[in-house]
Amino acid sequence: MILPRAYAVSFMFALCATVAAQGPDSKQDELKNKLAKKLAGTWIKNAEWRTDLADAKAKSKASGKLIFGYFTRSYAP
Repeated sequence: MILPRAYAVSFMFALCATVAAQGPDSKQDELKNKLAKKLAGTWIKNAEWRTDLADAKAKSKASGKLIFGYFTRSYAP
């Protein structure tokens, strides 16, 4: 179905207004809340995390334990 041009333009304005009403802050706040929830997990709090691979390898070799790598996406816009 082809909409008359006036309807299509009205629809686009309504769509833009909806997106603008949400604003970048609401999305950013949502992402920050997701990150905070993830970081509050006990499996993250109770682990001895290392951000240096060479350091992790040395610790792994000394303790005889495997390395667990956890990769996630960034919550930065």
